[in-house]
Amino acid sequence: MQAPFSTLSTFRETLAAAPALDAAARDGAAERNSQLTKPPGALGRLEDLAIWYAGWRGSAQPQINAPQVIIFAGNHGVCAQGVSAFPPEVTAQMVANFEHGGAAINQLSRAFGAKMDVHALALDRPTVDFTTGPAMSEEDAVSALQTGWNAVDPDADLLVTGEMGIGNTTSAAAVAAAVLGGDAATWTGRGTGVDDAGLARKTDAVAKGLALHATDDPLEALRRLGGRELAAMAGAIAAARHYRIPVILDGFICCAAAAVLAKAEDGTLDHTVAGHLSAEGAHQKLLDALGKSPLLNLGLRLGEGSGAALAIGILKGAIACHSGMATFAEAGVSDG
Repeated sequence: MQAPFSTLSTFRETLAAAPALDAAARDGAAERNSQLTKPPGALGRLEDLAIWYAGWRGSAQPQINAPQVIIFAGNHGVCAQGVSAFPPEVTAQMVANFEHGGAAINQLSRAFGAKMDVHALALDRPTVDFTTGPAMSEEDAVSALQTGWNAVDPDADLLVTGEMGIGNTTSAAAVAAAVLGGDAATWTGRGTGVDDAGLARKTDAVAKGLALHATDDPLEALRRLGGRELAAMAGAIAAARHYRIPVILDGFICCAAAAVLAKAEDGTLDHTVAGHLSAEGAHQKLLDALGKSPLLNLGLRLGEGSGAALAIGILKGAIACHSGMATFAEAGVSDG
């Protein structure tokens, strides 16, 4: 199915029409969980994850057989402000690395049985430097949202969205600040490892962008301050909701894109969990705003969807226990 929207307004309507979870499947999973051969609550958060996943997949005893990892890449005009430790050319070089299987995300996708797809979005045409004008036209923003939506395999049963884009922590900080409130310094971190002078340039660029593009509309904030890969991730997360595919959110940049959806329509992220807490300083604040507790905290700050891909193993473990364990009756074990 191609994306069912052609403007930001109709994308907003698509979010409002998103389906809810299957309450009967969720309740059935909770009932099954209460009968498994273990003390009540002994598997901790894995039990909650399995019940959540079951509700979105519409099965009280689900399986995970077809995870999908999608990497979106974009280039940013704000790099002209000296906000990154790496030049913009690295974006295309890393896309080639993804396509040849050489990046960390390739290894993690393979390790956890996920199909991995890569989408480069107009790398030869960076977004406009948002300190001087809107990053994207509505046409560009909608096109990126559509790319994300159309990239999701309707037959997938779990989704991870990742990104590559030199300068995109700057864009993500600006989007987070615009959508969630707060000043530039609160949201701006070192990203790829900029020094103090680089951090000052990043913070100044975010502050200028916020002053130039003040808006209460989260989709407009994405258009004016975001990047094509951020918009594509938002589109993919929205499509996953349409197909009732659970999503594991990655780090700061992915969660900034997700925050746009959360603010555009209440409950839009109910089909998502946070894969990890990244080392980017403001990620915890972003997770707090989204009401998400990370599954992992390993000090990762790579991007690429790497933390979320690693968390596929956690969710697979939760489902393996929930759907594979015997009940007390099946095992002939007394439940007390």
